[in-house]
Amino acid sequence: MDIFQKVPQGQNMNNHGYSVTKLVADKVKQLFEEQPANWELARNNYKALEQVKVKTLDVHGHVYKVQFNPARIVSSAAKVDPESVRERPCFLCNDNRPPEQKGILFKERYTVLINPYPIFPRHLTIPALEHTPQLIASRLDDMLDLAQQLDDYVVFYNGPKCGASAPDHFHFQAGNKGFLPIENDPGWEHLIRIESENKQDILDRFQQHYDALPLQSDDTEPMLNILTWYGNSKWTSCIFPRKKHRPACYSAEGDANLLISPASVDMGGVFITPLEKDFEKITAEDIARILDEV
Repeated sequence: MDIFQKVPQGQNMNNHGYSVTKLVADKVKQLFEEQPANWELARNNYKALEQVKVKTLDVHGHVYKVQFNPARIVSSAAKVDPESVRERPCFLCNDNRPPEQKGILFKERYTVLINPYPIFPRHLTIPALEHTPQLIASRLDDMLDLAQQLDDYVVFYNGPKCGASAPDHFHFQAGNKGFLPIENDPGWEHLIRIESENKQDILDRFQQHYDALPLQSDDTEPMLNILTWYGNSKWTSCIFPRKKHRPACYSAEGDANLLISPASVDMGGVFITPLEKDFEKITAEDIARILDEV
C-alpha cells in the first residue's frame, strides 16, 4: 500500500523533506490521477458519475438536489444490523480491501482512500487503521485537522445508526467543496451550526451539544451526522441530531416505497436515489417529510 513513511517525533516533515500538510493534499490529487487509471471499478464508477441524473427542488425555501446514482445501492441497501455486520468481512480493513486500492497515511491513525462508489466527483473514505467501532467522541479533533489539511473538501461523519455502512470500523468520508447546497446556505434547518477560527472553541462547543443530545438505551453515542469544512481561516461544523435511521418510506410497500437512507450528504442537501423510479417521483414534499421524520 502506498503510504507515507513514519514522521520522526517532533517533526512535521516526511523523509522526502515535504511538509505533511502539503503532502496530504498533493498525494490526494495524485491518488485521483492514478487510481482510475489502474483500478477498473473506480474508473468505471467515476466515469458513470459524469452521466448521473440530477434535479433541483425547493424545500421550504432551500435548494435540495436529488441524484440518481445506481452504484450507491451498495450503501443505501446495506444491511447494518449487528448480525449482518458480524457475518461479513469488514471491507474497510486493509486485508480485505481490493489489491488495486491504494492509500495515504494520515496522522498515523487513518488511511485516505478514494471511494470506489462515489457521490462526489472527488469522493474519499478515510478509515482508521485499527478495526474499531464508529464513535466520534474522541475523534473530532482529527476531523478538524483533516478538514484544515484538505481545505478543498467537506469532511463528514455518519453515526453507526445514521448512514454508516460500516458501523464496526471507524471512518470519515470527504467530498469536494461546491457540491452540497448547505455550504452556501447558513439558514439551513434541522441542524446545529458551529463556526470559529479557534479549534478548541469548536471542540468545546461540540462537546456541549454532544452531551446534551439524547442517548437511546441500546446506543453507544447520540444519533447524529456531522459535516465539517475549513476556509477563510475558520472551521464550520454542522451537526444533524437524528431520531431515526431510515424513514417509513424505505420499507413501505407499493407506490409509497422510496429507497432513501439519509446520511450526511442527504442532510447537507443532496438526496441520493439508487433507483430511477424514486428519482423520477420524489418531490419536495417527500424530502420535507423525510427530514422531519429522521
